[in-house]
Amino acid sequence: MTTYFVTRHAGALDWASAEGLTVDQRLEHLDAERIAPGDVVIGSLPVSLAAEVCARGARYLHLTMTVPSELRGIELSAAQMRLCGARLEPYRVERLDAGGMR
Repeated sequence: MTTYFVTRHAGALDWASAEGLTVDQRLEHLDAERIAPGDVVIGSLPVSLAAEVCARGARYLHLTMTVPSELRGIELSAAQMRLCGARLEPYRVERLDAGGMR
């Protein structure tokens, strides 16, 4: 079992460290082909990629926070992330059949 943290942001890495998260590999981009059953993937992934992670039998923990408009689009520090309520939330994401939708 491997724990991956998918992020390009130094503040997120600092936040994870301060929270005591144990991460085996930090990745800027996730290639879902490397994910195995029992792995844990942490990050803010697009829903289609999160669904692929879950379909491979891994656990997905979404890095969630409420970012006010004045902080959007900038690099956040670990302290700013804490002020925004940064937390990990488990999700099980599944792609559904479109059922003829176009």
